[in-house]
Amino acid sequence: MKIVLATRNRKKVEELQRAALGRSLELVTLDAYPDCPDVVEDGQTFRENAIKKAVAVARFTGCAALADDSGLEVEALAGRPGVHSARYARVGATDSENVARLLEELAGVEESARQARFVCVLAMAGPDGRVEIFEGTVSGRIGYTVTGTNGFGYDPVFFPEGEKRTFAEMEGREKDAMSHRGRALASWVAALDRWLV
Repeated sequence: MKIVLATRNRKKVEELQRAALGRSLELVTLDAYPDCPDVVEDGQTFRENAIKKAVAVARFTGCAALADDSGLEVEALAGRPGVHSARYARVGATDSENVARLLEELAGVEESARQARFVCVLAMAGPDGRVEIFEGTVSGRIGYTVTGTNGFGYDPVFFPEGEKRTFAEMEGREKDAMSHRGRALASWVAALDRWLV
């Protein structure tokens, strides 16, 4: 089965490929479809954005498409950055710029009030319009400084609940076992047989 991964983010692609290891799937990215138009992520929720991307890519390519929308919700910031996680500092911001803004906004906030959670919503869409949703979350807290060099996004400042290391200090498979995307992907893999008939 051919599935188009509706992303050009190499780190996300690596996580998706690890999750699907051992399955007879052909996974391709949007790099294989350079003419596929970018989908504007203007939804109010992760779910809306994921569905919009998956449906648009499935229609354009004529193949099943898997789209992800994910982000960080910080309690002390009333749930921000949320759906704006990738562009929190500004449109086109780098990961380090987004992290810097987050840490700046949390300056002076005590550790007990730095709770946060990562959210991932995956949408699988077929060219026939069929859509299925898979979700995963992981709770934790935001640290005070950038720690670790693995991962991407807010991984260097996010400590999963019960852990003394950030996601960026973990190896890929270790992070996958507890991350929001890892949990959503596990549900997706379990549902693949429904898509193969």
